[in-house]
Amino acid sequence: MPNTTMVDSTVRRRAPWWFNLAGQLLQPWVRIRRDPAEPAALLQPGVPVCYVIERDGFSDALILQRACREAGLPSPMQPLAGTRRRRSVFALTRRDGWLFGRSRKRAAGEPLRQLVHSLEGVPELDVQVVPVAIYVGRAPSRETGWFRVLFSENWVMVGRFGRLLALLLNGRDTVVHFSAPVSLRSVLEESGEIGPERFARKIARVLRIHFRRIRAAVIGPDLSHRRTVVDAVLAAEPVRAAIAANAAKEKISHAKAWRKAHKMLLEIAADYSHPVVRSASFVLSSFWNKLYDGIAMHHFDKARAAAPGYEVVYVPSHRSHADYLLMSYQLHVSGVVVPHIAAGVNLNLPVIGPILRRGGAFFMRRSFTGNPLYSVVFKEYMAQLIDRGVPIEYFTEGTRSRTGRLLSPRGGLLSMTVRAFLRAPRRPVLFQPVYIGYEKLMEGNSYIGELSGKPKEKESLLGLLKGLKVLRQRYGHVALNFGEPIELTPLLDAASSDWRSAGLDPEAKPEWLNAVVSQLAEKIQVNINRAADVNPINLLALALLATPKHAMAENDLLVQLDLGKALLEELPYSDRVTLTPMNPAAIIAYGEQMGWIERVQHPLGDVLTVSGEKAVLLSYFRNNVLHLMASAAWVACCFLNNRRMSREAVLRLGGIVYPFIQGELFLPWDEDDFKEQLQATIDFLVRRGLLESNNDGRSLERSAGQEDSAFQLRVIARSLIQAFERYYITIAALAKNGPHTLTASELENACTLTAQRLGLLNELSAPEFFDKALFRGFIQKLRERKVVWTDENGKLDYDRALEDLVRDARVILSREVRHSILKITPGGDREPAAVVPDDASASDLHQRHVDTEQQEHERRTGIDRRHAEADIAKQEPARRDGAE
Repeated sequence: MPNTTMVDSTVRRRAPWWFNLAGQLLQPWVRIRRDPAEPAALLQPGVPVCYVIERDGFSDALILQRACREAGLPSPMQPLAGTRRRRSVFALTRRDGWLFGRSRKRAAGEPLRQLVHSLEGVPELDVQVVPVAIYVGRAPSRETGWFRVLFSENWVMVGRFGRLLALLLNGRDTVVHFSAPVSLRSVLEESGEIGPERFARKIARVLRIHFRRIRAAVIGPDLSHRRTVVDAVLAAEPVRAAIAANAAKEKISHAKAWRKAHKMLLEIAADYSHPVVRSASFVLSSFWNKLYDGIAMHHFDKARAAAPGYEVVYVPSHRSHADYLLMSYQLHVSGVVVPHIAAGVNLNLPVIGPILRRGGAFFMRRSFTGNPLYSVVFKEYMAQLIDRGVPIEYFTEGTRSRTGRLLSPRGGLLSMTVRAFLRAPRRPVLFQPVYIGYEKLMEGNSYIGELSGKPKEKESLLGLLKGLKVLRQRYGHVALNFGEPIELTPLLDAASSDWRSAGLDPEAKPEWLNAVVSQLAEKIQVNINRAADVNPINLLALALLATPKHAMAENDLLVQLDLGKALLEELPYSDRVTLTPMNPAAIIAYGEQMGWIERVQHPLGDVLTVSGEKAVLLSYFRNNVLHLMASAAWVACCFLNNRRMSREAVLRLGGIVYPFIQGELFLPWDEDDFKEQLQATIDFLVRRGLLESNNDGRSLERSAGQEDSAFQLRVIARSLIQAFERYYITIAALAKNGPHTLTASELENACTLTAQRLGLLNELSAPEFFDKALFRGFIQKLRERKVVWTDENGKLDYDRALEDLVRDARVILSREVRHSILKITPGGDREPAAVVPDDASASDLHQRHVDTEQQEHERRTGIDRRHAEADIAKQEPARRDGAE
């Protein structure tokens, strides 16, 4: 039987009148959001409930009472049934003083000891303890003033006066987080023979850790004291050894070398400040409203659900300086901790640098070469962040993409992250890829200049002030798509069964480490692409830039947009790809509204055009989504110069060319999966009437060149045709100069010059056509495939497989294009048969059939309806058939 001295549960079930009065006075100032929304579902029916809050406070008790009443939970102000406690709530900390008193730890074990004593001798009695975290001002809305963010929730337990100001200013943004209840009886039985005093201390310690984790998850880790991180880094054994080595090498005192390392660390380290983050959030909300029409996040709930228990490393695509600000802002307003962001030291500008640093940025030099002390200090700082569970963000591409494509990843920061985890694998690491998609870029013009050979403008405060003119423009919508996360542990398990022992020696570098980092980097880029957002500007760019004059009759454009959307919907690239809901007519109207396309009205039908400069800028947004069209573009390319081909030839040639396309576009399939994708694409094109299937599906045929279906195929093909032209330029330059003649660097330069000249001669609106990085990637892929290799003198040699690639190119590229490339490619007088275009047909193996109807149509003096419209619009002949 319960002790007869216990308080009767029927006594004082209601809170005092003055408590209820205070609650009514506070009600207009407080708006509560419960997490979860229905906490009653967490409780076990019929078991007494005791709430535990993080700190003792009158306002917290009022908020808890109201939250429980609104959620239909037992009141915290009533006696706890079966015990002596007059209230069903207790706190872990209490305050001294009245106005400016600070919190101090109290004997939280006393209430717990009372509860334990109540359970002794009464085996049928149990109490479920429910931790409740209360945060005032976690996320002030856009309407709040800047002053309010200074009193938002943080790690400092403010006095009563500070809490009063927080309630008055931020009470309408109050979060009450209910955690799952803990059965005190079950925990007591599992603890065995532990005495009540020790048991109470243990539970209090567990509760404090729990509240710290919840607070870290809601408002971020407690990194208010930068000094503690700096001291930890300087005290680490690798840094101490590096300081000693630097002192010996430069013949300076140990103290001077230590000060040198300390100065480096202060240059690197973030100085995270909650008030600055809150203030920046308020400022950025107005900034984004002026710049963008909306910021959308897709699949964020999946990312948030996967994050608990992991060290999260955000690895977004990098296309603008706005990327990291957008990421941090969106994560913050969504209730997720703002990550620490690796930023180039070039952004550590006066005024701006300190603000970024207090917002979580830590700065790194572009190169660590020749400075081992800096390298060790930076790596140890990264390791300290990971060891403390601080979320991190960095860009694996290393720099902003100037072309719109994902760049080849750099493994430096990834390697540091992996090695930091190997050293202390206490918390598993999760990489979170993020695709960031824009409809217009602030840096667009500067990117075009850099691709054309102009030097990159150095970041400066004056340049930033000049750049404020961007506020005069609108940049449409932005999408942040969260891709499928990547766990590090399974990759390590696959690489080595004893990888855990690799961290015992911090200087050791396992032989499998580079392979793991490369695999991880590739997988991140693939998963970013698998989360692409296809906006209206992407679709317009795919269609209009595929025409020679970047003009298309409105009816044709409507059909092409509908075809593109249908292709992405019926053959989804990934379940995380998002597609604009706009119909083709709305897409055209939106493109006009954004100023990307212009309408030329005409009695025979309006024509939509893109001006020269805008066409160059628009190529950036076509490149964002090229990978989504890769399979369809390959099939269409096979029918650019061929009327008929066998299905087997399309698939076989696709398997040959796929490794090169895959390396450039970070496609997710292996060669067999790509062939399956090609099969599905062919079936789609047959269903749409763009191809005709004969001989039980073994033979494929397109319509005559002047037909609408052939035109639609050509538009799809031209999104990828420039890649094959770049490949042919590389092969031609290599073969024309001969083996043992060029180094990889010399070949890369020759290809770049050839592409630049070809672009000038043909007025190409795609600066990435002569991007040196793309040629470098193709040459590297040739080396990986053992098509070319380096001799003992560092020169390139090749085998007959190169001739096979040339023969395959004849199926895709017209004789005219191959002649042009060969003519301007630098090299000796040598003209090997492998690259000399001839008039003979391709082999029967490729099932090549010249489309004589189309060639005759191009020679005709008359022009069809589409040509007439484009001719009127541009006041000059517009050969829609291009290279054909």
